[in-house]
Amino acid sequence: MKAWQYEGTNKPLKLADVPDPEPGFGEVLVDVKAAGLCHSDVGALTDPAWAPLMEKNPVTMGHEIAGTIVGVGDGVSGWRVGDHVGVCPTGPSGVAPGYGRDGGWQPLSTHPVSDLVRIPDNLSFEMAAVGTDAGMTAYHALVTVGDVKFLDRVGIIGIGGLGQIAAQAAVRMGAEVFVAEINEDAWPLAYAWGAKEVKSSIEEFAGYDLDLVVDYVGAGDTTADSIYAIRRDGKIVLVGMGILQADINTRDLILKQAQILGSNGGTMHDIEACYRLFATGAVNPVMKKITFDKIPDFLELLHQRKARGRLVCMYE
Repeated sequence: MKAWQYEGTNKPLKLADVPDPEPGFGEVLVDVKAAGLCHSDVGALTDPAWAPLMEKNPVTMGHEIAGTIVGVGDGVSGWRVGDHVGVCPTGPSGVAPGYGRDGGWQPLSTHPVSDLVRIPDNLSFEMAAVGTDAGMTAYHALVTVGDVKFLDRVGIIGIGGLGQIAAQAAVRMGAEVFVAEINEDAWPLAYAWGAKEVKSSIEEFAGYDLDLVVDYVGAGDTTADSIYAIRRDGKIVLVGMGILQADINTRDLILKQAQILGSNGGTMHDIEACYRLFATGAVNPVMKKITFDKIPDFLELLHQRKARGRLVCMYE
């Protein structure tokens, strides 16, 4: 079968011929139906800092995976052929697909049962794939770390692949949502999702006394300016890694007793919760479905930051 494989930093993605995998002890064989593309894939291909994370080389990339079990290894219980599953990239096995083991940019892949999340009957494979990473990460920052509550005033910075999910989820949970988005073309979407107000920067919400701001951009000033928008004892959760440094006004940090928290990835429970939100139809991410042969082309669009919404490779 064909597989898109990483062979090293700043080396082109290689279309390789690889043998069909067989599930080992405690593993299942998944017929991949949908596999997402992510900015972290671009990072792995272009940034030497990612090289230590690529524990297998060459490795088939693709860490947002959803499909159907078509084979079961020894020692597996609770799962059977025909089950629809998503794969948690931060699961208990500790070996991430696309990094330490072959991922979803090939038609068949094997995964430990410890990392499987059951897909609800009414959820599509493409939505399930998006939920395994983008959904998980967005939900974890907003709910698990941010502890958003009913009627909270919540600022969402950036409504790209992650922020769009968080904005919709926060509205669904009964929060008042205020969006900071530099791309004015995206503002109508934010209002359609139920945002109260949309502005170009979070600093424009100074004096709004927001309970929580979640920064899905992380451009340095986005995090720093969040302090002006939150109330006393407010909370800022940082997810985005656009610029890995911020110059913080410590005066306002102290006087407001602000909390600044980092959020990294998420858990299987976050994926399950995200799937439930997706299944209701209340959270419906913007996505574009592509074919297997177009993966390199759309990775380049991601690299140029020209892609809109989440990109998902469909196998059927």
